[in-house]
Parts: sequence; C-alpha cells; structure tokens
Amino acid sequence: MPPIRDKFTIHSKAVVCQDVELKGDITIGPGTVVHPKATIFAIAGPIVIGSGCIIEEAAIIVNRRKEVMRVGDNNLFEIGCRVECPSIGNFNTISTRARVHHTVRVANYCVIGAACLVVPTDDETLDDYTSIFGPAAERRTWSGRGRVQEADLRLKHGEYLREMLPKFNRLRRGDGT
Repeated sequence: MPPIRDKFTIHSKAVVCQDVELKGDITIGPGTVVHPKATIFAIAGPIVIGSGCIIEEAAIIVNRRKEVMRVGDNNLFEIGCRVECPSIGNFNTISTRARVHHTVRVANYCVIGAACLVVPTDDETLDDYTSIFGPAAERRTWSGRGRVQEADLRLKHGEYLREMLPKFNRLRRGDGT
C-alpha cells in the first residue's frame, strides 16, 4: 500500500486548532470547528466535512473505504466518539464515547447516545430522526419536535467556539481556500 499523502483544504472561515491530528486528503468546510486533540484520518479515501460541524476533543473520524466519506452540515461529534461510516447527513449528534462502524450510513437529524456501539453485520442506513440510546443500543424515532430550537442552539454553540478557541489555541491553515 502506498504511503498516505497529506492534503488539507481548510476553508478560511473554519477554525481548526494546531494540535489536531490530520492524515490524508481532508476538506473542511466553512464554519466548522475542530477542537484540539481531535483526530481525522483519511486512510483509503478522502474525507469531506461540510459547513458548521463541531468536532470536539478526542473525537476520531476515520475513512477506511476507497470511496469519499461525506459528512454533511451542522453535525456535532462529541468528546471521545469514533466514527467510520461512509456518509453522514445533516444535523446529527454523535454523543460522548459513541462508536459508529463503517457499515452504517447516517441520514439526517439522528442522535447516537453516549457510549452506544452501532456495529451491524450488514450495511445499514439509519432513517431520518433515528435515536439510538442505552447500553443495548435501543432505537426510537424522534418526532422532530424542537428541531428548530436545536438548530439555533447548535449555531450559537458554533459561533461561541469560533470566537473563543482562537483566543486560547493556535490555529492551523490549509493549503487551499
């Protein structure tokens, strides 16, 4: 296997801290915030992260497939989560210490609860508004109630981080825009 070539395209409006571990072909969209000590590895194929995402400390995003891993807009990856799924829609929350296997595709407005392990044997696509919770990774469909309030809160969270992180951390710039 040839060595992994590093190519980072970080949008000028994105906030990516210096001590983030990046490997491979990675594109980070506008308004995205990547906390210190986060890890993003594009091992086999590239990773494209949309706008307004928040990737917190110790979160790990890995693409082991040759196809492009697409992460939609306004997703929240909380502390210590590990995500390897090939596609993630918009407005999803991957909670603290949750793990999502590479056989899962996540749609929109899904919530994967704290410490949940989502590892199906066959390829699976989570429907919109799916919530996974508890030690047995039980599933429920969310009604969508409060969606607008959650979106507003996520936007405010991103604004706050874009303002505060540069004050206390060095930032990384990409080779592109």
